[in-house]
Amino acid sequence: MTTSDLQDRPPTSPPAPACRVAVVGGGANAEHDVSLASARAVHDALAPTHDVVALTIAPDGTWWVGGTAVSFAEAVAVVATCDVLLPAVHGPHGEDGTLAALADLAGVACVGSGVRAGAAGMDKWVTKLVAAAVGVAVADGRVVRDVAEAVAAPRLPAVVKPVACGSSHGVRRVDTVAELADAVAVALRLDDRVLVEEVVTGREIDVAVLRRPDGTTLVSPALEIGHAGAVFDTATKYDGSARFVVPAALDPADADRLATAALTVVDALGCDGVARVDFFLTADGPVLNEVNTMPGLTAHSQVPQMFAAVGITYPELVAELVAQARVRHASRAS
Repeated sequence: MTTSDLQDRPPTSPPAPACRVAVVGGGANAEHDVSLASARAVHDALAPTHDVVALTIAPDGTWWVGGTAVSFAEAVAVVATCDVLLPAVHGPHGEDGTLAALADLAGVACVGSGVRAGAAGMDKWVTKLVAAAVGVAVADGRVVRDVAEAVAAPRLPAVVKPVACGSSHGVRRVDTVAELADAVAVALRLDDRVLVEEVVTGREIDVAVLRRPDGTTLVSPALEIGHAGAVFDTATKYDGSARFVVPAALDPADADRLATAALTVVDALGCDGVARVDFFLTADGPVLNEVNTMPGLTAHSQVPQMFAAVGITYPELVAELVAQARVRHASRAS
């Protein structure tokens, strides 16, 4: 499905009857504050039509319900009283399939991708292997586990990033061996594996894929990221200097190639709900950067902006994700 197909898209699914939704935010990882923002926005969007229960995972892993600290067992008991779990936790211990597994074991529907797709999508190296296997171009790179391995045979310039971390934490362009050693050391504080990739020159383009329980998909208009930094790192991502242009000004052939590549990767990973697929658009076509199976979900985040461009409001998008989760859960249980 191409971006042009959205002009004739079917109406969004009607909201499901009011149900009890556990919205989990925070998380014991570097993306804690970003996740809190997503969880607050989702809570406020659902509150008028759903019974929303707010749970928060503190940076130290402690669970809170409302303003009260609870044990993990007590938190799970609260989740088990709900119809749907919405895991607005980006990064490790959330987006990586961890919370999807909790919902599965508790017998509760879960918004977004399941355990397998969450774990694969969070791992940038596995995602690259899957994408390459289905014919989507990726940057040349290798995984290292220590600084000595990284500097033993350096290919510069390069981009250094933790294998399983989001919000661009630990991402850095390096041009010298000294910079490479320092960047890998910093990234190893966030993960035990680090990806060292070639520098790809191209426009930074995001595409969102909304997969429905009946197998139909909506591919969003493409969004282009404009920024002044060498890479779209954490500071640039959240200091307000980045510009999001949606729909991106693209040649129709490039738009089709991006949409096709995004769908191909999402299908190969087995993603459900909504996923954001990030590309570099080069002279030779799209090159995959990464996949986000639980992308930022404030009203101003990329994915809501992309669907707003075709008339799907933020509350409609969030309500549809909840409704999708209920339908998928019911179909698997039958």
